[in-house]
Amino acid sequence: MAGQDSIIELRGVDKSFEDTRALEDINLRISNGEFLTLLGPSGCGKTTILRILSGFESPDSGEVLIGGGRMNDIPPERRQVNTVFQNYALFPHMSVRDNVAFGLRMQGCPKEEIAGRVMEALRMVHLDQYADRRPHQLSGGQQQRVAIARAVVNKPLVLLLDEPFSALDYKLRRAMQLEIKRLQRRLGITFVFVTHDQEEAFAMSDRVVVMNQGRIEQIGTPQEIYEEPANLYVARFVGEINILPARIMSVLGEGAYIADISGRRFTLRTPRTFAVGDRVNVLLRPEDIRIYAHGDERPDGPYLTGRIEETVYKGATVDISIALDNGETLSVAEFFNEDDAEISYNHGERVAVTWVDGWEVVLPYEAD
Repeated sequence: MAGQDSIIELRGVDKSFEDTRALEDINLRISNGEFLTLLGPSGCGKTTILRILSGFESPDSGEVLIGGGRMNDIPPERRQVNTVFQNYALFPHMSVRDNVAFGLRMQGCPKEEIAGRVMEALRMVHLDQYADRRPHQLSGGQQQRVAIARAVVNKPLVLLLDEPFSALDYKLRRAMQLEIKRLQRRLGITFVFVTHDQEEAFAMSDRVVVMNQGRIEQIGTPQEIYEEPANLYVARFVGEINILPARIMSVLGEGAYIADISGRRFTLRTPRTFAVGDRVNVLLRPEDIRIYAHGDERPDGPYLTGRIEETVYKGATVDISIALDNGETLSVAEFFNEDDAEISYNHGERVAVTWVDGWEVVLPYEAD
């Protein structure tokens, strides 16, 4: 991140539309030069936050601060904020050059200054050779870059991006993710990005805000969100997860517990505090689980047993579904190593499973 001073702050922001509460008590600080992503399903409130920051919506209560100034009653054109929309909103009758220049002309910038700043912005997105083309003569990715050039040419404090890659195919999306992250680092502008795609959020962001039904569920780095989800909702939303119900049998101290999982005693490690008798959920990512097939040495510690239900080859990994004897189903991902023998399991094959000690996440019990 370019700097730690807050460029944006939302304090206790609420917003309702008729009888629907879109945002509930949103408190968020965004650092200067940060790439922050609002992640969540459709209708969770992430675009409403963007519209409140841009000035197209007003909060019912709470405060919106940008650059240290209170923005609640400041109209969009007087905020140092620009937005890149899903559909790019380019003027079809204008050239690329004129699209990028539009905002500067509206501000009354001198003609000579406009020409220089427009070409600088187009060079930044590698489109200076396309300045005289019309939007329909460009690919989707090129149109997207024109929209970004038009947004950054005004040198805003904050750039808001509302699912700008939604119309692009997978390969182009990946390329644009890298391009936008490089551009953000070069510009040093604060980017606030909206997406429902966890992979996209993780690839681009300094921090991720996971939202659900108008509330913030968790804020953290991509690694924190993935490896230490705050609750089951976050754990499920940011990747596949296995959930094993357990009960605390004894407290060992220093964050260690003995827990019963399907009649087996496992050591669990967690910064959360539990008491003997507490029901908990043990969360395990598919890549954290280890399989011991027939003929392998059994693990040193406790393990669960079951049968191979299905295997799916995915190139770098094999996804394996295991039906445990207790009725639970585990999803496992095994990674290929070129030095390893071929990963091969047979349907119905008996296996033992355990996981890397300390890689589990332990949460208070919630009904699955």
